[in-house]
Amino acid sequence: MSNLTTLGQRIRHYRTGAGLTLDELGAAVGIAGSQLSLMENGKREPRLTLLAALAQRLGVEVADLLSTEPPSPRAALEIELERIQQGALYSSLGLPTLRASKSMTDDTLRAIIGLHAEIARREREAIATPEEARRANTELRQLMRTKDNYLPDIEEIAQRMVGEVGHVSGALTHRSVSRMAAGLGFELVHVHDLPHSARSVTDLENGRIYLPPASIPGGHGLRSMALQAIAHRVLGHHEPQSYAEFLQQRLEINYFAAACLMPLRQSVEFLAAAKTERNIAVEDFRDAFGVTHEAAALRFTNLATSHLDITCHFLRVGDDGAVYKAYENDGLRLPVDVTGSTEGQLVCRHWSARRAFDRVNRTTEFYQYTDTPEGTFWDSTQTGTGSAEEFSITIGVPFAHAKWFRGRETELREKSTCPDQACCSTPARELSSRWAGKAWSSAKLHAHILSPLPSGTFPGVDDQELYAFLEAHSG
Repeated sequence: MSNLTTLGQRIRHYRTGAGLTLDELGAAVGIAGSQLSLMENGKREPRLTLLAALAQRLGVEVADLLSTEPPSPRAALEIELERIQQGALYSSLGLPTLRASKSMTDDTLRAIIGLHAEIARREREAIATPEEARRANTELRQLMRTKDNYLPDIEEIAQRMVGEVGHVSGALTHRSVSRMAAGLGFELVHVHDLPHSARSVTDLENGRIYLPPASIPGGHGLRSMALQAIAHRVLGHHEPQSYAEFLQQRLEINYFAAACLMPLRQSVEFLAAAKTERNIAVEDFRDAFGVTHEAAALRFTNLATSHLDITCHFLRVGDDGAVYKAYENDGLRLPVDVTGSTEGQLVCRHWSARRAFDRVNRTTEFYQYTDTPEGTFWDSTQTGTGSAEEFSITIGVPFAHAKWFRGRETELREKSTCPDQACCSTPARELSSRWAGKAWSSAKLHAHILSPLPSGTFPGVDDQELYAFLEAHSG
């Protein structure tokens, strides 16, 4: 809608500048003035041939009409008013739809837009809590399950952009990422004083993307952060109007970064060849594109069903058994709370995601079959160490799909009946008899479970710190 609105505003801008009425311009290009009015109001999309005719009559290029920039400060206000009235927040207020008539002053428009922005800010502040985050995250996970974790529009954009910088195969270089940013008018700048709450900062006025310094030149982390910052621009994101929208945008920028680091065509060719050889392995996929094991595993979930006809599941689990991230479209029963959220829930002690921590040698992937009430699943798990604790990354599939993977010959097999408490949650009777009422422990609590996210334009980012940083670097 916003693109059509901008297009309409630009047509009107050039028409009035040429001193033409709707009927005069319409007659010149062979349409009724009423049809042209619909286009100028963003209600109808003109064909490319009609755009060419309009541009010729107005004495401009087609590119001038298709530009995404508002043609004037007044038009920018009208476009913003149109955008906010399309949102759920404005609709929830039960207010009538306003049209920016000629009699409506710029100050009136600024006041309406400003009031809406303040209501939106207060709404975000009220709902940016762990409870809201969990609800929104659960809804997003369920939505992505219906899509098989695959977003074809973003795939197409990423494939085109990596092609434009000449990337053909292997790991995407930091130089290629810099060229992608330059193509959008941005320079990558590494600084030591990023706001503590921000992974990167984009200066839209001066065309800079600020990133932390490189600990490993060209490392996956910095390439990914730069691509995520680029994604906001490429995907046309606005400031999020709700926590759910913030999470949706975060998912999309992560998806875009992964689709650039592991492009669709090259990734599918690699995985399809491995499937033909019955030798799919996340560690091979990881090494072929120079990314982390977790990034490769998550990327596999994007492509497995849509391009390899394989349903699957993914888990990132802490060494205490708590779920950090999860996805499934293969019927595995994830542990969930009463709200349907899986983050923070404990996975069964018999699952590969926890059994892998028992190994002494963790340099290779750990393979295991697990019999569950929903069927038998095969899993491949790799462990790693984060800043505070160990974690495991698991990719798994139903038994019928195990034949495509390396490690299918494993003889390790466990049985899980979770969520049945008798499976692994209830202490043995003799231990309960021995210790019940005689033990006391202080629990390790993850602070983020109880802490509300800092309120700000972007949830979790301190506006004061962000703006002070930009001001310090604006010279």
